[in-house]
Amino acid sequence: MDRRRIVGIGLGALAGAAYGTGPLFFKGYVYPAGVDWIAMLVWRFAFATLVSWVWLLAQPRARAGLRELDRRVVARLLFNGAFFLVNASVYYAAIERIDTSLVALLMSAYPALVAVMSLRLGYKFEGKLAWGSLAIVIFGTILTVGGVNPNTNQGGIILALLSPVAYAGYIVLTAWTAGERPGQTADMRSGGKGAEVPAPVAGAIMMTGTWIATLVLGVLTSEPMLPTQIPSAAWPGLIGIGVFAAAIAIQAFYASAARIGAAQASLMATVEPIVVIFLGITFLGEAFASIRAVGAAIVLAGVLLAQFATPSEARGIVLEEP
Repeated sequence: MDRRRIVGIGLGALAGAAYGTGPLFFKGYVYPAGVDWIAMLVWRFAFATLVSWVWLLAQPRARAGLRELDRRVVARLLFNGAFFLVNASVYYAAIERIDTSLVALLMSAYPALVAVMSLRLGYKFEGKLAWGSLAIVIFGTILTVGGVNPNTNQGGIILALLSPVAYAGYIVLTAWTAGERPGQTADMRSGGKGAEVPAPVAGAIMMTGTWIATLVLGVLTSEPMLPTQIPSAAWPGLIGIGVFAAAIAIQAFYASAARIGAAQASLMATVEPIVVIFLGITFLGEAFASIRAVGAAIVLAGVLLAQFATPSEARGIVLEEP
């Protein structure tokens, strides 16, 4: 397996694992302290934006990439970031209402949506093995939903079902900005030089867009979000969710999609529900159902099988590190 693919796989899995820490920080620390999802998102992306700009400014190549951007690219990146608020809003609004593991499991439908959208808009899955691995992941996800309490908040389930739709749209938009086009990943189009916009630059600008959008939402809803209005017990969770479940997760996924395509990166990131289930059971005392464990194992098997599904023409590019 070539270096480009290994790095892309690793970054996709890292993104999924980092996203998986978000429900723990929110439901374990932030929400119990009296901070709801709107104020959480404001501070989540405040910390994520700060970390991302520090990471960008620390790298001479990233600073050079920032200076070379034109206004249209900056506008697209800001729009992509603002669009991410749609997914984040319904995701965490659902977490307020139902178990984190159930939200994550319903959310894991997004790779199938990305795969379908990529048939026309991006680098699509090729061959029976690729689609078979996706089918295995979907089947595992269905099993993990088994044993859901019939008294589960129905509004929370609806919100959780909307989340993968919004996230799939965000992924395709972001992959397009990175340089992915029908039949080609960003790396293929650039001859192995990576995304059109380097990950540190894209991440910093996109998260700035998300932060601005959350601030607007907070103002419009008269949300108490000033530092003096945030309980001290919530700050560790806010910092954690900003650094891990935003700054690291979003930049890692962007870099992964540039290397192996949005559809493949999405499939790698399906380790997220496994992380969420483990953290929910271990730290939040959520109920364990054996059928969910079986489903999670099947999801992982599908992800592992997908490593052998990339067509040969996608394996010859050696990536330059950003």
